[in-house]
Amino acid sequence: MVAHVPSFRQQAFINGEWVNADGRASFAVVNPATSETIGHAPDMGAAETRRAIAAAAAALPLWRRASVMARAQILRRMSQLMIEEQDRLARVMTIEQGKPLAEARIEIAYGASYFDWFAEESRRIYGDIIPGSQDRRLFVIRQPIGVVGAITPWNFPSAMLARKMATALAAGCTMVAKPAELTPFSALELADLAMRAGVPAGVFNVITTNAAAAVGEELTHNALVRKITFTGSTAIGRLLLKQASEHIQKCSMELGGNAPLIVFEDADLDRAVAGAVTAKFRNAGQVCIAANRLLAHVSIANAFAEKLAAACAALRVGNGLEDGVAIGPLISMAAVEKVERHIADAVARGARVLTGGARHALGGSFFQPTVLDNVSPDSLICHEETFGPVAPVMRFETEEEALNLANATPFGLASYFYSRDISRIFRVAEKLESGMVGVNETAISTAIAPFGGVKYSGLGREGSRFGLEDYLEKKYICLGGVE
Repeated sequence: MVAHVPSFRQQAFINGEWVNADGRASFAVVNPATSETIGHAPDMGAAETRRAIAAAAAALPLWRRASVMARAQILRRMSQLMIEEQDRLARVMTIEQGKPLAEARIEIAYGASYFDWFAEESRRIYGDIIPGSQDRRLFVIRQPIGVVGAITPWNFPSAMLARKMATALAAGCTMVAKPAELTPFSALELADLAMRAGVPAGVFNVITTNAAAAVGEELTHNALVRKITFTGSTAIGRLLLKQASEHIQKCSMELGGNAPLIVFEDADLDRAVAGAVTAKFRNAGQVCIAANRLLAHVSIANAFAEKLAAACAALRVGNGLEDGVAIGPLISMAAVEKVERHIADAVARGARVLTGGARHALGGSFFQPTVLDNVSPDSLICHEETFGPVAPVMRFETEEEALNLANATPFGLASYFYSRDISRIFRVAEKLESGMVGVNETAISTAIAPFGGVKYSGLGREGSRFGLEDYLEKKYICLGGVE
């Protein structure tokens, strides 16, 4: 039975007010599970973005001077409100993004954890005293970088914004956020909670648009914006970095991934299968840290692939609002077509479909959870981020071969492997070329640890004290004439 659909905000949020676009232009937002229009969001451009930036700049002096305790209290209230409103926020997310309601609830709790963590971490923005000569005292203080432009993706529309927003506000920065045009309502709900939590007008603003380029150009070409934080594709990340160079804006980039998951011969096979299901099929595989390539040792590869296929075949596909659904729709038909291309290419190169492999009988953008065996390393699916519910299993014979296959990509966001050999665990973890490594675990994201990648997967870190540093500038003060 499909649950009720909640009400939600359908206006943008600038300087503490709910507003429409100039000329009242808007765009439709569609539920990917039903293809029905669920609402309309303001279609804004450079002019509205400029006003939001001006509001954030005007609010900055008071917010950066606010006491640490005052900011912490507001952030803690944000966390509390997200938990209180967890079910309603999750339903909004499910109808605009498609993920199962259970996953959406987890995402809301995950987003709330960032506000809770940074409410405390904001109290630990310490400085330093550097030993100097007798007549001088040398100090380093940390200050908020200023106005932040945040651009967030559709696959985690609440958590990705919460992660950026909590960090920026904890540091004393103000923010203009542009959510993905496919999922604007989750961001607007966070703006509503921010107002209720006591975030002052102008400190947090949300611009919605169906013309991302115009808004992105204003964020990167406006000298009032001192930092850009982006989660999305490597191609768009490159463009934003080029644009941000005009005003030397500091950038945090969480970009594409191509995560390997290695199963060594000494692994706990059942644990590895369970981890692979989580890492590959959560959010229908539409996750930047999803296991995109599964590498199994030849001695256990058959058993691993068979167990994985059986677990995969048991996953129920359907509308995310229905009870028991584990796999929702893909975000669009273009996503379905990409998955089909990857499967066709892998099969043409010798791969075998163990389960799934085609569009689901439900129609639309639903796709069967799929396991491919004997996938060739030169297959398209091994070199492009699939962003769909397809698990390609490859084989290896030696640890060195596994590492070479795992690192044979320009991306380096996350890696996973399963082994019970303690020497191998340290050896492999240190040699994997990625910003994050899960060992015998694939649920690795947490507010208290740094999230981010290397190589083409981005710059900077989010979460933890390391993420807070990306929103702060270090100022050195030399005090002379002490004697």
